[in-house]
Amino acid sequence: MSTSSTAYRGTYTALVTPLRNDRVDEKAFAQLLEEQVAAGIDGVIPVGTTGESATLSTEEHIRVIELAVQVVKGRTKVIAGTGSNNTVEAIHYTQEAEKCGADGVLIVAPYYNKPTQAGVFAHYAKLAECTKLPIVTYSIPGRCGIEIAVDTMVNLAAKFSNIVAIKESGGSIERFSQLRQALPDKVSILSGDDSMTLPALAVGATGVVSVASNVIPKEVGDLVRAFLSGKADEAEKIHRKLYPIFRDLFIESNPVPTKVALARKGWMTEEVRLPLVPLQPQSRAKLEGTLKSLGL
Repeated sequence: MSTSSTAYRGTYTALVTPLRNDRVDEKAFAQLLEEQVAAGIDGVIPVGTTGESATLSTEEHIRVIELAVQVVKGRTKVIAGTGSNNTVEAIHYTQEAEKCGADGVLIVAPYYNKPTQAGVFAHYAKLAECTKLPIVTYSIPGRCGIEIAVDTMVNLAAKFSNIVAIKESGGSIERFSQLRQALPDKVSILSGDDSMTLPALAVGATGVVSVASNVIPKEVGDLVRAFLSGKADEAEKIHRKLYPIFRDLFIESNPVPTKVALARKGWMTEEVRLPLVPLQPQSRAKLEGTLKSLGL
């Protein structure tokens, strides 16, 4: 795969993992994937945070990647979530994703352990050496307790040609600006927050890893396509329309609200695994009001 800035450009859906009776619902997952392809999404990301990777077994994790590749059949990119706070486990998932035929991998910063930046660098270095797949690093300090420092990302991208992008979920436009100033143009920067997509694009991001695009793939794709084709005013109009759903899909822990929205289609349950629990009544009422106002 090319390591040009267009390698990761556009809208990539952080897929939910449908569950039914505490098992992966493969039929519903296949339907979700078909909807994504039909909407013209640029890529799908199975078994990331939104895919409840933290509570899937190793076998389930690999099966979901395998299923995504089988259903998509090359019609869009499959970037498998293969991160772990255990470097050996992350290597295993990454190599299995490569065997499955994934187009790339998304690897979250090692959480809970709280390594130094030297440890973060060493973690990604080991992973870059173990695979030929393009790697998207993922900085989300709110979940990991650490961030991938700008200098660390610069050094990783300089040393490893297969580290081609970063998903940035730090909640700061300043970080996007810092990353864009410091990184070569060949390294893509993706917004990890739907509500930050438009401002992130304005300071040099190349796309989004979206949760909302599980529910509204075409609309999120339209926003990104409009901006990247020079139609900033049109992108802003779409952002304003969609902002309420961007906000309310995070009214409680991701992916609980998104699964509620998807369950309205009738082919997926709202089921999540503990320690996640069903959406609380007050949050449900607000989310359903937002969905109705958007005609969903």
